[in-house]
Amino acid sequence: MNDMTGGFPVEPSVAANFRLLQDVDVKLTVEIGSTQLSLRELLALGEASVIELDRHANELLDVFVNGTLIGRGEVVTVGDKFGVRMTELVSPDKRASR
Repeated sequence: MNDMTGGFPVEPSVAANFRLLQDVDVKLTVEIGSTQLSLRELLALGEASVIELDRHANELLDVFVNGTLIGRGEVVTVGDKFGVRMTELVSPDKRASR
Protein backbone atom coordinates (compact mmCIF):
# COMPACT_ATOMS: atom_id res chain seq x y z
CA MET A 1 0.00 0.00 0.00
CA ASN A 2 1.34 3.44 -0.93
CA ASP A 3 1.34 6.39 1.44
CA MET A 4 0.19 9.84 0.33
CA THR A 5 2.61 12.74 0.64
CA GLY A 6 1.53 16.12 -0.68
CA GLY A 7 -1.35 14.44 -2.48
CA PHE A 8 0.89 12.09 -4.46
CA PRO A 9 1.29 8.35 -3.84
CA VAL A 10 4.81 7.38 -2.73
CA GLU A 11 6.53 4.16 -1.76
CA PRO A 12 6.49 3.38 2.00
CA SER A 13 10.28 3.84 2.36
CA VAL A 14 10.14 7.24 0.65
CA ALA A 15 7.20 8.26 2.85
CA ALA A 16 9.13 7.21 5.98
CA ASN A 17 12.13 9.29 4.88
CA PHE A 18 9.86 12.25 4.14
CA ARG A 19 8.35 12.04 7.63
CA LEU A 20 11.89 12.14 9.06
CA LEU A 21 12.58 15.39 7.21
CA GLN A 22 9.33 17.14 8.11
CA ASP A 23 10.72 18.37 11.44
CA VAL A 24 13.95 19.81 9.99
CA ASP A 25 14.07 23.57 10.52
CA VAL A 26 14.55 25.82 7.49
CA LYS A 27 15.01 29.58 7.30
CA LEU A 28 12.22 31.45 5.50
CA THR A 29 13.11 34.97 4.36
CA VAL A 30 10.90 37.57 2.73
CA GLU A 31 12.56 40.23 0.60
CA ILE A 32 10.73 43.49 0.02
CA GLY A 33 13.37 44.91 -2.30
CA SER A 34 16.96 46.01 -2.56
CA THR A 35 19.13 48.91 -3.61
CA GLN A 36 22.78 49.75 -4.05
CA LEU A 37 24.46 52.50 -2.07
CA SER A 38 27.94 53.89 -2.16
CA LEU A 39 29.87 53.72 1.07
CA ARG A 40 29.51 57.51 1.32
CA GLU A 41 25.69 57.20 1.11
CA LEU A 42 25.68 54.38 3.65
CA LEU A 43 27.75 56.38 6.15
CA ALA A 44 25.44 59.38 5.70
CA LEU A 45 22.35 57.42 6.83
CA GLY A 46 20.70 58.52 10.04
CA GLU A 47 17.71 57.42 12.10
CA ALA A 48 15.21 59.33 9.95
CA SER A 49 16.76 58.37 6.60
CA VAL A 50 14.56 56.79 3.94
CA ILE A 51 16.11 54.29 1.55
CA GLU A 52 14.27 53.84 -1.75
CA LEU A 53 14.07 50.23 -2.88
CA ASP A 54 13.85 48.80 -6.40
CA ARG A 55 10.34 47.43 -6.00
CA HIS A 56 6.97 49.14 -6.37
CA ALA A 57 4.60 49.20 -3.38
CA ASN A 58 2.01 47.01 -5.14
CA GLU A 59 4.47 44.28 -6.25
CA LEU A 60 4.59 40.85 -4.65
CA LEU A 61 7.40 40.06 -2.22
CA ASP A 62 9.95 37.30 -2.90
CA VAL A 63 9.84 34.37 -0.46
CA PHE A 64 13.04 32.34 0.01
CA VAL A 65 13.71 29.11 1.90
CA ASN A 66 17.39 28.66 2.77
CA GLY A 67 18.29 31.20 0.07
CA THR A 68 16.20 29.61 -2.70
CA LEU A 69 13.24 31.47 -4.18
CA ILE A 70 10.15 29.33 -3.62
CA GLY A 71 7.35 31.80 -4.30
CA ARG A 72 5.88 35.26 -3.99
CA GLY A 73 3.34 36.75 -1.64
CA GLU A 74 1.86 39.83 -0.06
CA VAL A 75 2.20 41.34 3.40
CA VAL A 76 -0.64 40.70 5.86
CA THR A 77 -1.00 41.38 9.56
CA VAL A 78 -1.56 38.57 12.03
CA GLY A 79 -2.53 40.17 15.31
CA ASP A 80 0.26 42.63 16.02
CA LYS A 81 2.80 40.91 13.72
CA PHE A 82 3.51 40.83 10.01
CA GLY A 83 2.86 37.75 7.90
CA VAL A 84 2.99 36.76 4.25
CA ARG A 85 0.10 35.38 2.23
CA MET A 86 1.55 33.14 -0.46
CA THR A 87 0.01 34.02 -3.80
CA GLU A 88 2.24 32.03 -6.16
CA LEU A 89 4.75 29.20 -5.90
CA VAL A 90 7.77 28.89 -8.16
CA SER A 91 8.05 25.50 -9.87
CA PRO A 92 11.12 23.50 -8.79
CA ASP A 93 12.70 23.73 -12.26
CA LYS A 94 12.56 27.56 -12.16
CA ARG A 95 13.90 28.06 -8.62
CA ALA A 96 17.09 30.04 -8.22
CA SER A 97 19.35 30.56 -5.23
CA ARG A 98 20.64 33.95 -4.19
